[in-house]
Amino acid sequence: MSGATRPSDSGVEGPGQHPDQEGLSPQDDLIREDDLIRDADLIRSRRNPLVRSIRQLHQPRGRRDAGLLLLEGTHLLQEVLQLRLQPRDLLLTPRWEGSHPELVAALPASTRLHRVSDEVLAAAATTEHPDGVVLTLPLPPSASSTLPGFLLVLDRLQDPGNLGTLMRTALAAGVERLWLAGGADPFQPKVLRASAGSALALPLERLEEAELCLRLRQAREAGYQVVAALAPSAVEAEAASIPYWQLDWRRPTILLLGNEGGGLSRDLLTLASHRVTIPHSPAVESLNVAVAAAPLLLERWRQGILQRATQPQERMPHQ
Repeated sequence: MSGATRPSDSGVEGPGQHPDQEGLSPQDDLIREDDLIRDADLIRSRRNPLVRSIRQLHQPRGRRDAGLLLLEGTHLLQEVLQLRLQPRDLLLTPRWEGSHPELVAALPASTRLHRVSDEVLAAAATTEHPDGVVLTLPLPPSASSTLPGFLLVLDRLQDPGNLGTLMRTALAAGVERLWLAGGADPFQPKVLRASAGSALALPLERLEEAELCLRLRQAREAGYQVVAALAPSAVEAEAASIPYWQLDWRRPTILLLGNEGGGLSRDLLTLASHRVTIPHSPAVESLNVAVAAAPLLLERWRQGILQRATQPQERMPHQ
């Protein structure tokens, strides 16, 4: 795919070099010719091969085959730049480009720019009303095999909004690794939008259940506590479950959260060393998984703050 010339690299020499034209300054002519170049570069056909290749990223197979993600919107582009990631291709409308020159200037030199019409951008995007920019990004590398101190396991979570929200909460709570047992594709555009870019910063792996169970057994042998979160009404919660705040979350911990309908699988539940609940009114049977995750994940952060606050301050030695 051929990229459009960046404004700063256009190298235009034209009427602006000849100030004898009546009523026009050299700067006016340079601006007019630059605008003409941009207009000539504008992709107007929705049948353009670039649009077809971008639309393939709407589906999991297309993302796997191309090794690329599709990100949509100004906010996600800002997150990409903040994380110092390298966009492959960026599609932008002239109106968006005129409103965000600082973001265009901040792009890596390797990013290929493609100026497109509003209609072409709408055909390339998954959202009904894109804000003027979409981009592709290489799939993140595989997470390290070493175990960090705080991991989150999500068992067959199906709703993209729930998954994206959970990923954002996990990153805020200091989760260092995410293991996914099936469920929604974490790199689909809906999840990326719901995560507000957190999916790009949180190391994750998608695992078959057999591989996940093996890792959980190994983690327990290494001294990790494997914590299953259960609804208070669940039959399993009656057996040795405790309110979540009674657990010492400062230890190396792996938290298991089940899916929206069936909760945790039996195989994962049997591997838990601890079971916790979030006590709540019996007026509802259970909480939405993304809502329930927030107090569980942030409890580790809260206990860490309390521990630091109660530790005696070291006294300075007398001179």
